[in-house]
Amino acid sequence: MVKVNILLVEDEPFLAKVIKDSLEHQGYAVIHAGDGKKAYNLFQNSVFSLCIVDVMLPHTDGFTLVKQIRVHNMIVPVLFLTAKTATSDLVEGYKSGGNDYLKKPFSLEELFLRVNELLKRSGNGNGEEETSLVIGLFIFSPHKQILKYGYEEEIKLSHRETSLLLLLYKNKDSILERKAALLTLWGDDSFYNTRTMDVFITKLRKHLKPDTNVEILNIRGIGYKLIC
Repeated sequence: MVKVNILLVEDEPFLAKVIKDSLEHQGYAVIHAGDGKKAYNLFQNSVFSLCIVDVMLPHTDGFTLVKQIRVHNMIVPVLFLTAKTATSDLVEGYKSGGNDYLKKPFSLEELFLRVNELLKRSGNGNGEEETSLVIGLFIFSPHKQILKYGYEEEIKLSHRETSLLLLLYKNKDSILERKAALLTLWGDDSFYNTRTMDVFITKLRKHLKPDTNVEILNIRGIGYKLIC
């Protein structure tokens, strides 16, 4: 069985070693980074099934790191480790793209449960099948970045196409605001990024064209709506 790769971002050496050794004993493959900058470089050059990120980090804090990760990947689950307990901090963490929080100090048993649950939900757990999404007559597999129509050949999507289609799916039958999509996927809503997103919308429409009941509507001046 292929091991699940986990990116651990923790600047406290002793805690990082305890977490890494414990998770590896559970059968996971763990790569450790002691700061946000190193973690981002690792993420760009490797494939991870889960990220465990401390909030307080040198160079780049955990919230900023996850925002950077979400520009490239909307799918990988993120578990924040934090000593912060204020509601505003929790809200900021979820807004930055986190999926769950684990407050320090915590037990290893609780860590294992959170990790297992996040992997199960994302379809990356040991022995778990990937969760596929139904878009009309299409089967969309975000983790494999594949779109399949009936018995026809699979369409291999780029990271950006996958992230944008997943964002549209999560907002299906409601309006996905253009600015929100740009900030989530590109990090800013500049004219250049707006034009770039339009190009990806056009590509997705072409992929989805075989099913006439699936549409990506342009809501003038506001954003897009996926109908399926």
